[in-house]
Amino acid sequence: MGWKLFVLTGIWDSVHPAAMIILGFAGLISLTLRKSFCGWFCPVGTLSEWLWKLGRKIFGRNYRMPVWLDLPLRSLKYLLLGFFVWTIFSMSRLAILAFLRSPYYKMSDVKMLFFFTRMSTTTFVVLAILVLTSLVFRNFWCRYLCPYGALTGLLALLSPTRIQRNSDTCIECKLCSEVCPYHLPVDRKDRIISPECNGCMDCTLVCPGGKNTLELKTIGVRKKFWSSAKLGFVIIVLYVGLVYTATITGHWKTSVSEQEFRIRLQEINMPQYTHPGG
Repeated sequence: MGWKLFVLTGIWDSVHPAAMIILGFAGLISLTLRKSFCGWFCPVGTLSEWLWKLGRKIFGRNYRMPVWLDLPLRSLKYLLLGFFVWTIFSMSRLAILAFLRSPYYKMSDVKMLFFFTRMSTTTFVVLAILVLTSLVFRNFWCRYLCPYGALTGLLALLSPTRIQRNSDTCIECKLCSEVCPYHLPVDRKDRIISPECNGCMDCTLVCPGGKNTLELKTIGVRKKFWSSAKLGFVIIVLYVGLVYTATITGHWKTSVSEQEFRIRLQEINMPQYTHPGG
């Protein structure tokens, strides 16, 4: 909503400006370095990775959804993304501005915190199911349900960066496909353009076929430029640079003062802090 308002009116969200910077950062690196926000930066993605690796230690392996179930489940995150996009695009500029200036929005981060600290039975059951399925299946939330992952994946389709395989030197060991957290057929494709690829480079690290057999390559950049260290460094520098620029230009810190925040926190259970939507 903040980005739509900014594009249409030039008004920057002063209540949660950092959220706009982080979403812009996710979109920017997706357009340039594939879905690497998910693979290198997202804390939920990190938690998901820890869970399936823990599950592999507990059960000795991770399991895969059958193809007939995997495909429709993967569409869920795009349906969720479509719902949010439709909701935001159907809102007028005045409606968005009213929401962004509402008492609820000023305390929405605390409301999200309460979602976990004041957990309902339904919330607990859903989170428990997500944790258990994440132990068994690799990146269950990211693969099937995350609308942000759907957005970054679609943006990554425009990225000049992708995994490329040299079929002449490939020894067809299939290690790349086995290690891929999203079960992509890396061993059968000359290049991976799937919106599921998060640029983790795990496949390139296990490839025994020579230095140019499997690599993350950006169009116009010399071969074998990217390594996991370089990619991680570039992502960190880009993020720090954006945050620093946003800070010195006044686009990072909230306009809600500490005094106002403390007052609103004391009255957060009052009716005006319920979600204004229908």
